[in-house]
This record gives sequence, structure tokens and C-alpha cells, in this order.
Amino acid sequence: MTIKRIVLVILTVLAIALIGQDLLASWSQPQFQSRLELYQTNLVLQATEWQGDDPGLVSVRKGIIGAEPVQGATKQYQELRQSAQKNLERTQLLLASPTADPSLKVSTPKLERLITELDLRLGVLQVQQGQTATAQKTWAGVIQQTDGKANLEPLSKTAGVLAGLWSDPPRLFPDAEQTLKQNLDSWFRYRSLAQLYKLQQRQDALTDLQAAQQATAERALTNLAIVGGIPTISGLLGTVILLFLLGQWVVRRKQSLLAPEGIAAWTVPWDGEIVWQVLIFGFFLVGQILLPLGLGVFQQAVGFNPATLSERVRALYILVNYLLLAAGGLAVLYFSIKTFLPLPDGWFQVKLRSRWFLWGLGGYFAALPLVILISLVNQKIWQGQGGSNPILPIALEGKDQGAFVLFCITAAIAAPIFEELLFRGFLLPSLTRYMPVWGAIVLSSFIFALAHLSLSEVLPLMTLGIVLGFVYSRSRNLLASMLLHSLWNSGTLLSLFVLGSSTQ
Repeated sequence: MTIKRIVLVILTVLAIALIGQDLLASWSQPQFQSRLELYQTNLVLQATEWQGDDPGLVSVRKGIIGAEPVQGATKQYQELRQSAQKNLERTQLLLASPTADPSLKVSTPKLERLITELDLRLGVLQVQQGQTATAQKTWAGVIQQTDGKANLEPLSKTAGVLAGLWSDPPRLFPDAEQTLKQNLDSWFRYRSLAQLYKLQQRQDALTDLQAAQQATAERALTNLAIVGGIPTISGLLGTVILLFLLGQWVVRRKQSLLAPEGIAAWTVPWDGEIVWQVLIFGFFLVGQILLPLGLGVFQQAVGFNPATLSERVRALYILVNYLLLAAGGLAVLYFSIKTFLPLPDGWFQVKLRSRWFLWGLGGYFAALPLVILISLVNQKIWQGQGGSNPILPIALEGKDQGAFVLFCITAAIAAPIFEELLFRGFLLPSLTRYMPVWGAIVLSSFIFALAHLSLSEVLPLMTLGIVLGFVYSRSRNLLASMLLHSLWNSGTLLSLFVLGSSTQ
């Protein structure tokens, strides 16, 4: 065995251990989808306050909000609260084990805070439905559960303020307004402040609050139309495309676009060791070992913490980090296949004069209903756990337009170029040396999904990867899969930015 193979074996064992550890750690983290749904629910609640007469917005309001938005929001908050409580109990049970993963200790306070925040909001929803006694019990439970926990003291104080606002007779705290503004947002802050101003008989403050809420509600309706309308229309188009492909396969079989016989394999000049080498050296060694170590040394030398940076600088830091990963990975890829140049026809093709745009756009539409369906099943499997891409919460909470542009460069330009070159341009064709094209599409998609290191994202990303692989295999043009990948990431970022900027 050569020295290179020995190193590859060692690094492979290390890769399996570290990737397994990351996936296991993601199991105890909440899914981002649950958080996203809450943002959308809060947006619906904001939209319920709109009292305008614009015909377009009136029709949007009827179609989006539904008959009982407050009841629907209450149900969603209760379900998430139950899921968070189960995860907390499960995490505490795991921590009781002598072999418990130390990283689980970080999850416990996060889950406790999440449950407390959900209870605060559930109480506000309950009083809006006339369930004042139930709301008082909810807030009393918050105060009891947060007793002695310094990190939750502001939330405990907020629960006391809310309980006082809706008690009989009311009890008003001196700093109630500041407490509500600091610890509640969106519709919950509005409803609580409105109750406070009514009790204080501050008509001017109440009028200003209602005027501001009307403007917020109108924006909420517009944003809901964007967030819900574009995916709905795209999903319908995608369903039509999928039905066409299925019908074509039933009628034409071997001559259909889905037929394996119609997708030619590539001529692969290298063996599996080169594939192994690129994945281990180019993706794992660079991304999981060398780059984190190098950045860690740099941070210590310069003396800064990325978490303390402004939104824009953090976005720039993430972009630079990703560009370094891409540069290292592509450098390993180039030097690994350099001796095989010039490559046979069909490798890493980028052809401007072809139907790549139609393939990419059609693939995006087709991927939407498939990934949405798989995501619904996936949520049932993981029950709100399984982690997510760490960039997504940052993008959701950020309201800086400059940071949003930098996130777009990372997710909609850098990621599609690098990941499509590696997973579709190199890995998928290389695998066709050992298996049929459809098998190579599925296996490369599975590796693509695992590379994102979140259990809850494996099935949805694998589904997306299969569509990407099919589009590339059929179009034989990396521009097609890059466009699909870019549209997908851009749509996600746009939704996050719209939802995040709507929360006030």
C-alpha cells in the first residue's frame, strides 16, 4: 500500500468519525423550517390587523389569512411547544448518561428559552380568544419555570407584565412599556402595547401605535403575497412538468426523457481512487480540517470573534470562508485530474448556445413540489429536530441590505459554481464508470446531501440533488444545473429576507 493510500485511509476514518459526530450533533438541534413557519404565522397575524379598502389587498387578505387565523396560530404554537418540550426531556435524558455528548449541554438552555418564549406568545393568543384564565395559568407557569434562572429573568418579568395587563383588576408595572418592547415583537408586541395604552388612557400613544400597525399590516399582506404566491405558482408549473414527464414515460418508455436508456454514460479516464482522493482531500481535508484550523489561528492572532461582528461583516466573513473552501477544493480537483488532460468530450461542459436556460428553469419548477412533499414527510420523521444550515437563521434575522447582497453572492453564485463543478461536473460522471447513470445520480445526490451535515436536510437535499443530476445528465451543460441551484438558493434567501424584514 502506498503512502498516499495510507493517508487516504486515515483521513477517511477521521472523516467518517467527524461527519458522524456533526450529524449526531445536528439531531439535537431544532429544524430551521419550524422557525420559518413561525415567522410566516406571525406575518399572518400582523396582516389580520389591516383595515384598508384596497381591492387587491382585500382579495389577498381573504385568500391568505383564512377564517380563523388566531386559532390556527395558537395550534401551531402549541404543536411547536409540545415538540420543544419533548426534545428538552430527551436531551436531559441523554445528558444523564455517562457517555453523553458535551455539546448537548448547549442545547438545554436554548430549548428552555424557546419554550418560555412560546409560552409568552401563547398567552397573548389565548387572551385574544377570550381565554383569559388559561392565559393567566400559562404566564404563571412561565414565572414558576424561570424562577432562579438568570438568563430567563427578562422573560419571567415579561410574563409578570402580561399577567398584570389582563388581570382583574389590572396591575401596571412602572417599566411595562420598555419590557414589552424589548421582549416581544410583531403582532404580540402590538397587542400587548395596545392593552397597556388603553389601561393607561394614553389615547395619543394608542393612535400612533394603531397607525404604525396599519402600515405594518399592509406590508405584511404584500410580503405574504410574495412569500406564498411565487412558490405556489412555481409549484403548480412544476406539477404540470412532472405530470408531463410521467405521462411521456408511460407512453414512450425507452424514448422518454426519464428513460435510463436515453442518458449516456461518460467516458471516465480515471479510477475510483481519484474520486476518493478528490472527496477526501478536496472537500473533507480542506473544509473540515485545514480551513477551520487556519481560520482559528488567524482569529487568535488578530483577536476577534466572528459572533461579535456586524451583520455585513459577518456576511463578508462567511463569503470569504466559502471562497477559500471552494478554491482549495477546486485546486485539489484540478491537480488530481491534471495528468488526464485533455479530457474526453462531455466533461465540465459549459455551453452558452444551448437550451441550458430552459433545462435550469424547468428543473427548478419540477424540484419545488418534489422537495416540498419530501420536506413534509421529513418533518414528521424528525419532529422538528435535525438541525439546519447555520447561514439560514443569520439571513432570516438580518435586515441589512448589504449583508443580504453578500449572502446572495455566497448562496446564489459561489455555492452553485463550486458545488455543481464538484458534485455534478466531477462526481456524478465519475461514478458512471461503476454503475448506471441513474445510480450515479442517486449516489452523488446522497453524498451532496451528507456534505451539508444536517440530518433533517438529507432527504430534501438528496431530492434536490437528484433533480440537479437529472438536469445535468440530460442537458450535458453545467450552466443548466448551476442555474437551477442558483434559483433554488435565491428563492430561499428572498423568502428569508422578506420574512425577516417583516418582523418588528
